[in-house]
Amino acid sequence: MSDTILEMRGITKTFPGVKALQDVNLNVRRGEIHAIVGENGAGKSTLMKVLSGVYPHGSYSGEIIFQGEECRFHGIHDSERKGIVIIHQELALVPLLSIAENIYLGNERARGGIVDWNAVRRGAADLLKKVGLREDPDTLITNIGVGKQQLVEIAKALSKEVKLLILDEPTASLSETDSEQLLALLMEFRTQGIACILISHKLNEVGKVADRITILRDGRTIETLERDQISEDRIITSMVGRPLEDRFPPRTPNIGDTIFEVKNWVVHHPLHPERQVIKGVDIKVRKGEVVGIAGLMGAGRTEFAMSVFGRSYGTGISGEVFLHGKKVDTSTVGKAVRQGVAYATEDRKTYGLNLIDHIKHNVSAANLKGVSSAGVIDDMRELNVANDYRQRTNIRSSSVYQTTGNLSGGNQQKVVLSKWLFADPEVLILDEPTRGIDVGAKYEIYTIINKLASEGKAILVISSEMPELLGITDRIYVMNEGRIVGEMAASEASQEKIMRAIVRTEARAS
Repeated sequence: MSDTILEMRGITKTFPGVKALQDVNLNVRRGEIHAIVGENGAGKSTLMKVLSGVYPHGSYSGEIIFQGEECRFHGIHDSERKGIVIIHQELALVPLLSIAENIYLGNERARGGIVDWNAVRRGAADLLKKVGLREDPDTLITNIGVGKQQLVEIAKALSKEVKLLILDEPTASLSETDSEQLLALLMEFRTQGIACILISHKLNEVGKVADRITILRDGRTIETLERDQISEDRIITSMVGRPLEDRFPPRTPNIGDTIFEVKNWVVHHPLHPERQVIKGVDIKVRKGEVVGIAGLMGAGRTEFAMSVFGRSYGTGISGEVFLHGKKVDTSTVGKAVRQGVAYATEDRKTYGLNLIDHIKHNVSAANLKGVSSAGVIDDMRELNVANDYRQRTNIRSSSVYQTTGNLSGGNQQKVVLSKWLFADPEVLILDEPTRGIDVGAKYEIYTIINKLASEGKAILVISSEMPELLGITDRIYVMNEGRIVGEMAASEASQEKIMRAIVRTEARAS
């Protein structure tokens, strides 16, 4: 039998006005981890949706050969029956069902049309053991963290007798520890003969586990690298079509007086009001300054940002917010925006954008007054604004009338930024601004941040990528368990110093 389990030949996929894939070729060997990398919009996810039947046969041209047989999938169930299972970046789990129920959802163990719950629990327990998850199968999904939910998705895939597992940005929302555990599991699958296709923007992870890497650019196959050819420089050059000398654009800070200050900020959990999530946080950001907040998953960074921005998270909130030394009211989103505070969420798909609407409406959404006359939206003014920000932030689209949900992740993030830039805030809070986007798009986002700082904006950046914080900020706060546990100039900071600040507080707490 051939060593090749999958061949995709001459795959071409077109959307209205956009050729997403053009004559793409891919082959995957049995039991290998095959990474697919490329800039946002390169066609990675589109290719996998073709393979998994999300885009059915007839909506694209080209051939899919799986285990030596040509396949024409008309839906995702067709591909799953062959043993091809895809796990998307947005996990497809039902929060208020148990782990066991989620694992067998749509693939129920039943006798005579009645679910055999004993078989479901036994099967789930066996699968959880295989993925290294020590949870009761009856535990609700809502009661476990994102890292464990990712493992439940993989257990669900194993229940379908998976032969080829596709993972789209599986570690994008995971802590470093959870990421390591997931990658170790993929390497264990390799020894069992299960092939994995890994889509990731984290080149260090790709280089660590991949046997081969296929690079896409502008919907075309650029090259496939064998293990001994893999290097970050080679990957980046192939991805963006040019060497990327510096990951972070240069900037000369011009820092002024304090614009934004939060004092003694306390927030309680929305469902468990007796539990403090944010515990007396003090933060200040000066004019033209980029300040980072570092911390591990669950440190409270997003909860802090959301609670400050219109009390979008939490209950029993107390503390004070100051702009230019004057106390201000940010107790609703509308009030926060009017005071000049903006928050770009980490979850752009759920909270940041209207995915079924086009770019034009998304860009103007936070500042409708800016495109209105006497309470009526001026369509031409809105069109000019959208085209202006599309050009400024380099949004790659057919026009501003393209549906936002059809854009790549990096371009969606630029739409989010455009929305808040048009609102003209003095303070911009960016929560994981480059999550799930490629190195080229990251550089463009960093350039936008630099430009905003040069215009005198106060910018607060929350990021789980410590090299990013070290590369783009002037000063870094370290947060752990709802408290600020360290503060340092970025020029004097290091990953070791940040982790030391976190570990010291954990040691004191214990």
